[in-house]
Amino acid sequence: MDPTSGGSDIPPGVAVEQVYVVEVTYGHDAERLRPAFRPEHLARIKQLMAEGRVIEAGGYLDFSTSLLLVRADSEEEALDLFRDDVYVRNGVWTTLRARPFGRVVIDAAQRANG
Repeated sequence: MDPTSGGSDIPPGVAVEQVYVVEVTYGHDAERLRPAFRPEHLARIKQLMAEGRVIEAGGYLDFSTSLLLVRADSEEEALDLFRDDVYVRNGVWTTLRARPFGRVVIDAAQRANG
């Protein structure tokens, strides 16, 4: 059964939205390289958030991995959002991978009523 489909096990007012988790590995020199490219990178993330494509973005503070929660129709589309990112072009990020993720959401009316 599709984990995002409704069913008797999903209560009213709750849905599961399929999104993608994009996991990105930092390069070995990321901590040194990142500052020069961070303003451009964060401006792009802001734009994608404003468009509703990026839901959440951030990196582990040990410079191992970044995680981005994105709306996309496929794994390929999710990866395409970041393949030309300034971090990728300059070695801050080295490896990208995307996996489908079931994000639990509640509808606006349910949220307003508590």
